[in-house]
Amino acid sequence: MDSHTLTWAALLGRWIEFARSAVALPDDADGRAWKQAIPAIIGLQAVCMALREVDDLPADERALGLDRADLLIQQHTAELHAAFDRLSLHPMLIELIDDAAKTLSVHQKN
Repeated sequence: MDSHTLTWAALLGRWIEFARSAVALPDDADGRAWKQAIPAIIGLQAVCMALREVDDLPADERALGLDRADLLIQQHTAELHAAFDRLSLHPMLIELIDDAAKTLSVHQKN
């Protein structure tokens, strides 16, 4: 097994555990928002991981991948804002959104 596979397996395990832990969240507005946000959080992390390897793609596939990443970042960001509606986004979520946007920006400049 190569180091990428091990890294991916560890990442996947962490996010599966994160998703499982959501059942323990309280049934209040904050807990419901976090439960609703889990797919978007995992989606943003997946986009960031995929962007790390986008330069390995042929040029036409790379351009398509960057366009898709941009759309996914916008979609997942909107989902987070919808989940938290009138609640403030946790700083961790703001950082996650910023990291995804910065990662995309770096690859768009290459």
